[in-house]
Amino acid sequence: MYSEHQLVKKCLLRIEEILEWGPSDEWHNDMFVELSEHIQQQTKVLLSPVTLKRVWGRIDYKSAPSITTLNTLAQFSGFENWRDFKGKTSTKKTSRLSKMIGANLGVIMLSASVMTVIFISFFSLKGPTDDATQIDISKVVFESRPIVKGLPNSVVFNLDLAGIKSDSIHIQQYWDPTKTIELSPNQKQATGQYYFPGYFRAKLLVDGNVIKQHDLFIKTEGWLGTLDYRPIPKYIESNTIYNGKLSFPSNIVAEIAGIEEPFSSTFHMVKDFEPISGDNFELQSTIQNTYRDKWAVCQKAYIIVLGTKGAMVVSFSIPGCASDLYVMMNDTYLNGKETDLSGFGIDLTQAKDIKLRVKNKQLNVSAGDRQLFSGSYNESIGRIAGIRYRFLGAGEVSQSILSDLNRETVIDFLEESTLAE
Repeated sequence: MYSEHQLVKKCLLRIEEILEWGPSDEWHNDMFVELSEHIQQQTKVLLSPVTLKRVWGRIDYKSAPSITTLNTLAQFSGFENWRDFKGKTSTKKTSRLSKMIGANLGVIMLSASVMTVIFISFFSLKGPTDDATQIDISKVVFESRPIVKGLPNSVVFNLDLAGIKSDSIHIQQYWDPTKTIELSPNQKQATGQYYFPGYFRAKLLVDGNVIKQHDLFIKTEGWLGTLDYRPIPKYIESNTIYNGKLSFPSNIVAEIAGIEEPFSSTFHMVKDFEPISGDNFELQSTIQNTYRDKWAVCQKAYIIVLGTKGAMVVSFSIPGCASDLYVMMNDTYLNGKETDLSGFGIDLTQAKDIKLRVKNKQLNVSAGDRQLFSGSYNESIGRIAGIRYRFLGAGEVSQSILSDLNRETVIDFLEESTLAE
């Protein structure tokens, strides 16, 4: 514990209250990526998802946060800087009892250790006892089905919690705590709400332990456009955004232009593809920014590949904003503050051909004939389940072709036949 640990915890709790994303111990990696983006948009300082995980205690790290990190977190939580936060936030003074405990902590810990050994020895001599909480997992039913096609979508979970006596039973979509559902032991059904498409993993937890899980696929019907309001986006259907290419109509671009804070829009394609490995594929895209005023001056764009076990995110901007970029290759994250990602700095005022090629977990990104980036990762992404194109502001996609490097499978996502499926 560093000296200001309790103050930092107060600051983090304040941020959690502002975000309303649920308990931070249930946040998944994508949520830390999103928080990193929110903090950067508001404070103009990039704190990487890795840094945020360290501060929130999700990565074992003994050092205190840097003053830059503390100032940025304080600003995001509504204060001028860390000094301002400290001056306006009280912490309880150490009581006399606390001081006595601290002074004798060694003796207390030794006594506790001795008592633990005694209790363990006593119960081991007694032998096994009747464990009323023992669960026969084979008798537990945990299944789900989406109610409709498309978005938004509700999912019905069918349950048989036979033999479970706990008062702590939950369904958890681990990457989104807002979809955590509390259950009673005799409950037979529950429902969850989904506003974005994706490939999710539903988990049944008893006393915090996962006893069953299964994959849950929320698909789009062809391409889906979203204006990424939170928590509920605005949906723009395929027949409105597709006319030989993906683009938003003028009234939607005008709506984006009227928003005062940095704002993103996204094109989604999430569906059952022919099996294509997320570790051996090529994605050819042609993208362009169409809104670059006010907060969108950096022309940021993102190509996102969704897998059944992870995801890949590649970001682009004008060269002058390259410090704010990042690339995520499932378990590997690099940001422009700590890594030279200037290759991703390209002018997207004109359409650019971008190629993502992954061979045996080695990613190469190029624009035309120019190599932009090369890097590798360790954990498999699984098979590809979806593609997203996200723009700060708005953009267009005039080519999206996915190829399997192991076979001769090629999918053109902008063909009429593909859209009609």
